[in-house]
Amino acid sequence: MKLFVFHTPELTPIDTVPDCAIAIDVLRATTTIASALANGATSVRAFRDVNELLHASEQFPVQQRIRAGERGGKQLDGFELGNSPLECTHDKVGDRHFFISTTNGTRCLERIKTAQTVITAALVNHQTVVNYLLQHKPETVWMVGSGWEGSYALEDTVCAGAIAHTVATSLETSEGTTLSQLAGNDETVGAVSLYRQWQDDLLGLLHHASHGHRLLRLDGHEDLAFCANLDTLNVLPMQREPGVLMSMQ
Repeated sequence: MKLFVFHTPELTPIDTVPDCAIAIDVLRATTTIASALANGATSVRAFRDVNELLHASEQFPVQQRIRAGERGGKQLDGFELGNSPLECTHDKVGDRHFFISTTNGTRCLERIKTAQTVITAALVNHQTVVNYLLQHKPETVWMVGSGWEGSYALEDTVCAGAIAHTVATSLETSEGTTLSQLAGNDETVGAVSLYRQWQDDLLGLLHHASHGHRLLRLDGHEDLAFCANLDTLNVLPMQREPGVLMSMQ
């Protein structure tokens, strides 16, 4: 198994696809996706284009769907929800198809949708992603940060680092495989180093992140705290068809 970290979708190779691709948008799309599925959503249907989302959602009865839309951290007009994991209660999302379009995370999913296996990761479901990788051991794994409008994001990198660190620690114990053997690029080693530095204060790191600052300006203190928690959700969102994610837990 080789682990690769790409800080934004735009940095991924254009001439190949991995065996497993992991979309990461800690603040907040992949945290929200995990929360929706953990609280009983039938599926998550991700769209980069808002008009396409609206058209597709109209194919479902109102009582079977819910729409979450965000741009620049703010809820889109005409959508029932924004992009907050705390809004994804069972009363709101349970037994419904969850349609979502966000500034960064859905763009990332669009880029990697042709990979053999596509899953989403956040700090809140880090261990379920690790368990999948250790069980299936895909030959090549891309961990792709969503970033912020094409720029690097600390929170996505630390999540990738947490996954790589935990996988490496487990494999070193069981098989003697080291991080240097697992790392497919320098970014993977850098991500692990970031996680090791901040693993005991992930919320503190998110407060340093530029997107954390944006969220705080939008009074997103509770969202930020939720997104910083490690392994609070036992859910593995996996793509069943392009743009459609379901829980594999």
